Amino acid sequence: MAQHLPAFAAHPDEIEPLIVNRRDSAMLRECQDRFGFQRATTDWQEVIEARPDLVVIASSASGHYEQAKAALKAGAHVLCEKPFVFRADEAWDLVETAAANDRHLMIAYGYNHMPINREARRLMTTEGGIGDIEQTSIHMASHIRDLLRSGQPYLGDKPEQAPRHDTWGDPATSGGGYGQGQLTHTLALALWLTDLRAAEVFSFMYTPEGLPVEFHDALSVRYTNGGVGSVAGAACHQHERFQVQVRAIGRDGQIHVDLERELLWRFRPGRDDIRVPITPELMGSGFPSVVNDFIDLAAGRTTENTSPGELGARVVEVLEAAYRSSASRSIATVDTTLGRDFVPA
Repeated sequence: MAQHLPAFAAHPDEIEPLIVNRRDSAMLRECQDRFGFQRATTDWQEVIEARPDLVVIASSASGHYEQAKAALKAGAHVLCEKPFVFRADEAWDLVETAAANDRHLMIAYGYNHMPINREARRLMTTEGGIGDIEQTSIHMASHIRDLLRSGQPYLGDKPEQAPRHDTWGDPATSGGGYGQGQLTHTLALALWLTDLRAAEVFSFMYTPEGLPVEFHDALSVRYTNGGVGSVAGAACHQHERFQVQVRAIGRDGQIHVDLERELLWRFRPGRDDIRVPITPELMGSGFPSVVNDFIDLAAGRTTENTSPGELGARVVEVLEAAYRSSASRSIATVDTTLGRDFVPA
């Protein structure tokens, strides 16, 4: 919420701050005063009862399903923080609930809103892209060791940015460690670029300090089209930038997106070799755009949703299967009868 509320406040539309909810009453009052909310409550159900047009869900992930479903059924457009939900059946149910109520559901996958990744999506969807995807390589490393270890924030030291330790450190609340906290972002980017859906997942997870949530993830994935891929996630040590890479090899070519090294390259033998010139504008942060794009969707100014609920559901399928696989030390199968009517945008 530390990023969402300033973005709403800065938006040129006149958006009325109606009601805000936080568990901590002192932080709640500070948030109400700072952003001018008419009402403040420690009971999230009062937010739904107030019938706002837009609802941002930035609570602990264990509450996302119940809260998002209530908001959608009450007629609100919903922007939900990641991780979306823990279970694939819940994710697809929310997709269906949004459709049944003619509401927009967006997940706060900031990478999908970056200009460089929008351009990558264009390269993947125009002129046949790189053809049917055969293999993917997905990698993310970010400095959240202290967040997983003790709840120490990594985005700043303002009070509203400090989560409770159980938000990320208790698997009952967080659903897991690095996979749920970070890898969800890069999975969302990769699955958005490729329109793939997982069928089977095998994973290893590792926590070197014996904590209840993992620091590191290593996944092998088979997709429904028969293609395969590897996924790596790591809680690394402090450095300037997160490591985010997506590579895909298709029947007709390949693409490489590297946000750390500022690289976007599509190669199609005998057709083209495009190395996109990187500018500061192209590398602009996507996180402020999440709110702007959400408002535009709700206002009817666009129909493009770069991080829709169905994408969130496909990400949840990978992560849910990965945690099951790690626990059972066997391949976990995705129930693809859920969301069977899914058609890539």
